[in-house]
Amino acid sequence: MATLLKATETIPAGELVFFRCFFAILPVVAWLFWRRQLGKALHTKRPFGHILRALVGATSMGLGFFALTRLPLPEATAIGYAAPLLIVVFSAILLKERVHVFRWTAVIVGLVGVLIILWPRLTLFTSGQPLGNSEAIGAIAAFGGAVVTAFALMQVRNLTRTERTESIVLYFFISASLMSLLTIPFGWAVPTPEQAALLIGAGFAGGLGQLLMTSSYRYADMSVIAPFEYVSLLLTLIIGFAVFGDVPTMTMIVGAVIIVLSGIAVILREHYLGLDRTKAREANTP
Repeated sequence: MATLLKATETIPAGELVFFRCFFAILPVVAWLFWRRQLGKALHTKRPFGHILRALVGATSMGLGFFALTRLPLPEATAIGYAAPLLIVVFSAILLKERVHVFRWTAVIVGLVGVLIILWPRLTLFTSGQPLGNSEAIGAIAAFGGAVVTAFALMQVRNLTRTERTESIVLYFFISASLMSLLTIPFGWAVPTPEQAALLIGAGFAGGLGQLLMTSSYRYADMSVIAPFEYVSLLLTLIIGFAVFGDVPTMTMIVGAVIIVLSGIAVILREHYLGLDRTKAREANTP
């Protein structure tokens, strides 16, 4: 999906969000219809919760897509991995969740990895390049997208208490598609036939990816599945070099490795703590 979007080049971020979400609806609806769950997916008790989730999610998506237009594919992807780490920070501050020393340490180390990737780009502010054309703006957008993504994931967590997963997915795509149309006054480009094919393909890829990820949680724990998301970094390194000629810098590789290892450390720690809590409950059960 990210590769197809980046290949469209001149298409504005708001327009990218529209194609990504609108054409993702088609495979999702087909899947729900095949499973005879379309009616259930349309049922919701919290329409305003879905609207808020879409507003935050579309914003994070727009920032991430803008970053794709300004940064090499692997860098934009790696910076986006800051979102799971930021969730820990926001959960502690906003939700008053208890965060132990191990998780704080992993988060701090991971954010240092983000800074390692960002720093060379931020120095472009002093390089004499026009501000609107500098990769520094892309780096800031990528990190801003990670911050907003963390809030979006917290909103999803809140919705899962009362809403079905398929409802959250479907209503997000519908709402985000409509919200992205508000960016038309800020400039949309008429895509060429090649760009239109790439944009539609990105939407289908995004929808299929969402379905596959959602389905995967039926068969394995989150702690098992989540580390596989980091495979996308390896793929973007290969695709970025083969398709776009992006040669990863040493700072990018070092920072990305630190972020990934920190994220996996948090995931595995939560997994083991979950096992300990389960064993404790079983031991106390008569």
